[in-house]
Amino acid sequence: MRLDKYLKVSRIIKRRAVAKDLADDNRVFVNDKLSKPSSEVNIGDEVEIRFEHRHIRVKITYMSEKMHKDSPPYYELIFDRSVPKSE
Repeated sequence: MRLDKYLKVSRIIKRRAVAKDLADDNRVFVNDKLSKPSSEVNIGDEVEIRFEHRHIRVKITYMSEKMHKDSPPYYELIFDRSVPKSE
């Protein structure tokens, strides 16, 4: 599945366009490698997103083209760190 679609379907990011913009700004890594929105992700991959004031890293545990109410968790949170503002 495409990285931008996975981020949207898993609800890590609410909109696919936002996921695409983050990847285009070199702020999304898959298995410690800089990734494009079209990069393919698989179960077991680790995705790190570097927001402006927060960095999160998740491990993909489930995939589906659509979000389902009774589906297992799509990811396992590895870390969620606040990043101090740079002045």
